Amino acid sequence: MTELQAERAAESLGVPRIEAQSKRLRYLDVLIAVAAFAVLATLPFLFSSKALLDFVIRCSAFGLFATSLNLLVGYTGMISFGHGMFFGLGAYGFGLIMQRTGVPIPVAFVGTLLITAVVSVMIGAICVRLKEIYFAFVTLAFQMLIHSMILSWASLTGGDQGLRGGIPRPVFIGIDLTNHIHLYFVSCALLVTGLLLMRQIVQSPFGYTLRMIRDNAGRASFIGIDVWRAKLTIFVLAALLASTGGIIMSLFVSGAYPEFAYWTISGEGIFINMLGGVTTFLGPMVGTVLLLILNDTVTRLTEYYGIVLGIVILFFAIGLRKGLMDFAVEWYEQRRGGGRERTR
Repeated sequence: MTELQAERAAESLGVPRIEAQSKRLRYLDVLIAVAAFAVLATLPFLFSSKALLDFVIRCSAFGLFATSLNLLVGYTGMISFGHGMFFGLGAYGFGLIMQRTGVPIPVAFVGTLLITAVVSVMIGAICVRLKEIYFAFVTLAFQMLIHSMILSWASLTGGDQGLRGGIPRPVFIGIDLTNHIHLYFVSCALLVTGLLLMRQIVQSPFGYTLRMIRDNAGRASFIGIDVWRAKLTIFVLAALLASTGGIIMSLFVSGAYPEFAYWTISGEGIFINMLGGVTTFLGPMVGTVLLLILNDTVTRLTEYYGIVLGIVILFFAIGLRKGLMDFAVEWYEQRRGGGRERTR
């Protein structure tokens, strides 16, 4: 996609001088990201609870996964039922590289992302050509295929027992991931970096091009945008970020399990986006926090977790009819608009 095509897409959406606006927002986003990391970095010094650190690490893994899914669902209009395959691919790819080769962790990290990129290009080249409902179910079919391969290739993946023996964590540049505090800091750094990268994507001309494809793919194609290439690009980028979430989770549990690549992971991603909202950037992160709190609380109080989860889904689907962040932003805008009317 050329700059001219992206500029045309931005102009057609009524966004003047989108590049200048993006530059101003970029600096503000970087400042917010630095402040967010600083806040997260102070938590271990303020609270001695290991459970809190574990919670933040899990939020980092699932937050990256859910927000990357929203790049497809909320910004491009591609509902993927199989996005969890890249979460599982990240966990298994990283774990296998570390167990079989013993390379430094940064090398394994890059190698896992390269594997994810190759797989996502092959799968995406097929899926993004399909209409919405077919795209959703074909991605699910690919996820089930990868899950079946994990179960059947027991000599490599450990089958239904998962990767056993733990994941080696050699020290690199003074960082020891066997130290829980170091793992916490690395997880937070990956989370903030990933969110910042996704924020830059959605605020760039390319991001506005994705919105145009979501709203009217025919019009985008008419003005010269290569819709297939744009969809494939965001599909691969979302896969890489979901894979990063899987890497964090593999480090957290020191292994990888078939459940990481099962269809229920994709279902949780969809549910997280429903909880938090898809029209605001931080909606999936809010949904992640809500789901993990709900999961940790309900499972301690009752064994009927599925019933409670179903009630919550009905509340958001029938009651609010939108995610929590979507509802909050709409309520704020209505109050703000009402206040302006009264001052007149």
